[in-house]
Amino acid sequence: MILKKIKISNFRNYEKLSLEFHDGINIIYGNNGQGKTNLLESLYVLALTKSHRSFIDQHLIQKGKESATIKGTLLKNDFPKELEVVIKKTTKAFQIDQNKIKKSSDYISNMNIIIFYPEDLEIIKGSPAIRRRYLNTELSQIYSHYINILSDYNKLLKFRNDYLKKISRNEPIDSVYFEILNQYFIDKAILIYKMRKKFVEKLNQYCTDIFYDLSGLSNFLIHYHSFMEFDDDSIDDMKLKMKEKLTENFSTEKKLGTTLTGPHRDDLEFYLNDINLKNYGSQGQQRMAVLALKLSEVQMILKKTEETPILLLDDVFSELDQQKKNNLLKYIQGNIQTIITTTDLDQVDPSIVDESKLIKISHGNVESVEEVKKHGRK
Repeated sequence: MILKKIKISNFRNYEKLSLEFHDGINIIYGNNGQGKTNLLESLYVLALTKSHRSFIDQHLIQKGKESATIKGTLLKNDFPKELEVVIKKTTKAFQIDQNKIKKSSDYISNMNIIIFYPEDLEIIKGSPAIRRRYLNTELSQIYSHYINILSDYNKLLKFRNDYLKKISRNEPIDSVYFEILNQYFIDKAILIYKMRKKFVEKLNQYCTDIFYDLSGLSNFLIHYHSFMEFDDDSIDDMKLKMKEKLTENFSTEKKLGTTLTGPHRDDLEFYLNDINLKNYGSQGQQRMAVLALKLSEVQMILKKTEETPILLLDDVFSELDQQKKNNLLKYIQGNIQTIITTTDLDQVDPSIVDESKLIKISHGNVESVEEVKKHGRK
């Protein structure tokens, strides 16, 4: 998959921007606060309909404007595809090849994108909610039906919590309906569990080797800490175990008015030589772990779709030593379309710079563009 060009209007600090990308490495450079990260954010929104930086869509619209528009042209399976996202203050609209798409779940997965940005260290260091959000975002790209299953689960979770609150207030409820609700809730929970477990297993197939290639350190492992341990149980046995757990927790749930069992309680743990990186890992090890995650996702998407996703690396070089920079650049060089931001071109090996398209950003505008130097490629 290749992103050929993008057009942006009224997005963050970009009033108007039209930009073409090279099939290989693109380096976006300029001083801090000029709009480099905003540009990557626009690509993320184009792919996934939401920002990785803000939960409030209105923040994406330039001050004083009514809407923001992002249009992109892709080559997917060697065929052109036009994507468009329009963000208004209370709504969003999507188009594929000028055809309106009603639901974001039908739009997502048309453009696969993997992003690393400095705040991604929170995947390791932050709360379980951040790691669940990470799981949900990446699974939605790889399995287009996951987002619908998750949406159904969240609705059922809300209904169940509402019922538990009624019970805690001694309000009358329909016990037959509550039993049916529990069954649907269990069904969706098990589906999410199975998809997350499979995803983490596949991540581990790639992560250990990639972590070693980047850092020279062995025995990196991701552990899926699920809401229940099911071992190799059949689906029917899983459902029975979860039903028993809900029954066991019911008296406590009544008091609290909330559901204590389900994938909304899941977490991930990251280990290096049996050491938990969240609690005991250095920031450098945590950074390598996140990069290994992201590059593993590239391989997973490639295997699933037979196309590489687009890789976005935001300010990735500022905290890496020269050896790790070189290891990362060797990994991406020639294999995947990559868009990198940096404040300083000197942080990038000159041979890589020569093979990259250089785009200088200043105050939300393209100040200069230099095409690839080697072999006359453009």
